[in-house]
Amino acid sequence: MWHEQTDTRRYPVDIGLLYLRVAASLLVLAVHGLPKVMHYSREAAAIEDPFHLGKTLSISFAIFAEVICPPLMILGIGTRLAAIPILVVTMIALLFVHRDWSLAQSQFAWMLLILFGTIVLSGAGRYTVGLWGRVPTGQCGSGP
Repeated sequence: MWHEQTDTRRYPVDIGLLYLRVAASLLVLAVHGLPKVMHYSREAAAIEDPFHLGKTLSISFAIFAEVICPPLMILGIGTRLAAIPILVVTMIALLFVHRDWSLAQSQFAWMLLILFGTIVLSGAGRYTVGLWGRVPTGQCGSGP
């Protein structure tokens, strides 16, 4: 009986996490990921390389984070791990590439940190294709 009550109470949270990961992932894919793939030569030439690892490695990691990871998060496969590369790319952009940006100029990056940080902390929720990184029903630390 307790599991049924927990399931009912978690429904809005799980729907909220599904919405969060799908909306945030589609946003990153549309705004950052697909343009990098569609205009690869231009994007590869323009990408910053703050650690001097080479533009090829920099663009490859950005494409991994912004094209490969979002569909994994949408499906709920390795959700927490898939959110980390986006956090890393965003933090590199804020801390090393665009240090001179004001809060107003960097608000989109901060929003991404908030969205994907929430996904890392909360996980995918119950509505996923994958089970990795998911807390099984009845083991979230509450109950009798």
